[in-house]
Amino acid sequence: MTPKLTSVEEALCCVPDRSVIAVSGFNLLTTPEYLILELFNQYRRTGHPKELFFIFETLPAVPGRAFDKIAEIIYRDKDYDFMRGVLAPYLGFSPWLQKLTSENIIEVYAWPIGITVYWFREIASGRPGLLTRIGLGTFLDPREDMGAMNELAKERKTCRTSIVYINDEEYLFYQAPKPDVALIRGSIADEMGNISLADEAIRGTVLNIAQAAKAMPKRGVVIAQVKWVTKTGSINPRDVDVPAPLIDHVVISPKEYHWQSGSFEYDPRLSYRVIPPINIREIGAGEIERYSEHEHIIARRALIELASMVIEKGKPILVNLGIGIPALISWLAAYEEISDYIISVIESGVWGGVALSGQDFGAGISPFALTTMPDMFTNFEGGIIDTAALGFLEVDKEGNVNPSMLPGRIYGPGGFPVIAGGSPKTIFTGSFTAGERKIYYDHVNHRLVIERDGSIIKFVEKVYKKFFSGRYALKYGHEIIYITERAVFRLSPEGVALIEIAPGIDVERDILSKMRFKPVISGSLIEMDKRIFTKTRMGLRDEVLRGLKR
Repeated sequence: MTPKLTSVEEALCCVPDRSVIAVSGFNLLTTPEYLILELFNQYRRTGHPKELFFIFETLPAVPGRAFDKIAEIIYRDKDYDFMRGVLAPYLGFSPWLQKLTSENIIEVYAWPIGITVYWFREIASGRPGLLTRIGLGTFLDPREDMGAMNELAKERKTCRTSIVYINDEEYLFYQAPKPDVALIRGSIADEMGNISLADEAIRGTVLNIAQAAKAMPKRGVVIAQVKWVTKTGSINPRDVDVPAPLIDHVVISPKEYHWQSGSFEYDPRLSYRVIPPINIREIGAGEIERYSEHEHIIARRALIELASMVIEKGKPILVNLGIGIPALISWLAAYEEISDYIISVIESGVWGGVALSGQDFGAGISPFALTTMPDMFTNFEGGIIDTAALGFLEVDKEGNVNPSMLPGRIYGPGGFPVIAGGSPKTIFTGSFTAGERKIYYDHVNHRLVIERDGSIIKFVEKVYKKFFSGRYALKYGHEIIYITERAVFRLSPEGVALIEIAPGIDVERDILSKMRFKPVISGSLIEMDKRIFTKTRMGLRDEVLRGLKR
């Protein structure tokens, strides 16, 4: 029995007041839920540790579990001494953490996932922070909000960004306090304390979080939650994700606090012990049906754009598909039988296969590769991917995009700023308006009918929060397209330009009158491809194959 294997009480008693605690977890994937809940229980019993500051790689929670459960108790009981602040890339799956944020009870910062996971690597290497172009001209820029999600964060500046010039070029420098403690999760520990993530759905940032805590100048403590302990030497060295010298304590978790994802305690497909052949059309039938007709129109137009890129490049393309309408694109690609030419990658490190959604987002079935999250975000920030298809909530006259935030709706940036900021081509997809609406295609008269339009304008004078900068996209030569059910726009040096309209659409009545700014009207304005308004196959497979033979 290794001395590193301890009770949860013994492991957590070493956490002092006012510690900075790094926590792994993408929803419930690699989330050390047992350690999180027991740390809070210890505080409730003894009053210590208190005034903690947490740094998350993403968000170790889904509604009602892990960190969201703690946030709920803190909010309901008005017991605010446990936690003084959080750096969390995403708040969407924690409604109670959103309440603590919006009511200014704790200081909350939101850096993009890619920035946070890179930051762990930089701190682990003994560097003072992370230098990058990502975030310039957005809410992450110190000339705007500096990534602060509320007034308390703006006042305290525990996490901050600053402008740095290199060869007269602007960069952002991200700084946050070094972790004193790391709470991580693996599947198995051997008697030495080597940790394997063999049954986890992703590899995450677990190793880098442990290294960041252990780095100089002040060596911290690393506590690992596992499900099993095995004999020394029984884990293949290739399967050791965190070597024993980086681990101080190993705690065995009850199975109810060690779920693979939000909906699964355990599924062998998510640990890749079973890699089934995938009939995506069969799996995706329910997914495809839950989208509205106008969302299908948007996704099919985006898919035509991707197919054109395959033909243009003469080979398969590497694509990041976001949540919402972009997720529908992957199902429609399968329906069109061109999935082999559109290779999708997601933030958690999954390459190919079928990406799950909702509380299980981040996990995939039958991928062909699985990398760490920092390695995956290198593909995004470095422009290694060919394109990204992402959703939008608001677009303004400069082409800036807000994907998720409104007053009272505090989701945070997630992976969006790094993906959109690094991709050489980004396809933003979304409904033209929001709110209750009835839009359909009249197959008899071959026109799009807007029987009832949404009352909420999405093309605005200025976005509420800027997560993507049109000005910097143009500066770095990125191609930007905005696709809706009635119009397609392209970002140009002159501004957002209208380039396509749906059949039967009146430009003044259905487009310009529903925008808060006037777009540039292309002299070569064309009608959107009629194929996207049907539910039959668009013939993209034959089109791609012919194009690749040229």
